[in-house]
Amino acid sequence: MPFAARAPRIPQGLVATIAALVLGAALVYALIAALLFVFQQGLVFFPTRGDYPATPDFIDLSWHDVSLTADDGTDIAAWFVDGPDDDGPIVLFFHGNAGDMSHRLATVGALHELGAATLMIDYRGYGRSDGSPDEHGLYRDARAAWRWLTGDAAYAPGRIVVFGRSLGGSVAAWLAARHKPAGLVLESPFTSLPDLAAHHYPWLPARWLARYEFDTEAAIARTDCPVLIAHSRDDEIVPFRHAEALAGVRPEATRRVRLSGSHNDPSLELNADWRQALRGFIHRHTVMAAKQ
Repeated sequence: MPFAARAPRIPQGLVATIAALVLGAALVYALIAALLFVFQQGLVFFPTRGDYPATPDFIDLSWHDVSLTADDGTDIAAWFVDGPDDDGPIVLFFHGNAGDMSHRLATVGALHELGAATLMIDYRGYGRSDGSPDEHGLYRDARAAWRWLTGDAAYAPGRIVVFGRSLGGSVAAWLAARHKPAGLVLESPFTSLPDLAAHHYPWLPARWLARYEFDTEAAIARTDCPVLIAHSRDDEIVPFRHAEALAGVRPEATRRVRLSGSHNDPSLELNADWRQALRGFIHRHTVMAAKQ
């Protein structure tokens, strides 16, 4: 009778080594996931703190320091930059997740050239604002800015366009969903922070680990104002498909502008088509709102 073939025996030492490697890899994976969760604030917010190296004086614009107080008592620094006309539109601008207001002077200058005054704030923990940044804190800061514009400064909501860039786009959409600005402008926005995290960390359960939502898509669904979205296919931080998804939320009320260049390129300052589209959007919808 032929002898039955015997399966090769794996040495016990090798089995133990493989098991140890698998366990070690699992522990490293779990540690990375835990670190991502615990230290997430430092991965989302990159503020510059302290005094500003430059102000709108640097670009010869008339402006005023504005002190805001959020509803949790946090003091928020802001600048109001006068427009070329006293009765012109107002842009409430929310910057991205890094730096401070002084890094957006070129944007303020461009908006002035487009005929708009600008209120720009530094989120809590940024620049000279008190506190530490977190999602709901940023929403409180945005609400304080709106309250100042429509209350203390007595501007009609129909004169105000809310404009957010990158992370600021989510803040702007959140505010527009709860109030009635003349329009909402989003530059290089993402659908939500969990969606963006899943793109950058596909090898981790990033959606489950995300402590912040910043759900721009859900916020747009709750707005009833016109929307303008600008995005670049070359954006290496926020994929272009995010803009496509956002534009599909309210397609009948949304206009899109195609940008070029990377995420941090100064597109508004350099792109003539984007400036023209933004000028038309701001003046068309604030004038329409004023006539209603």
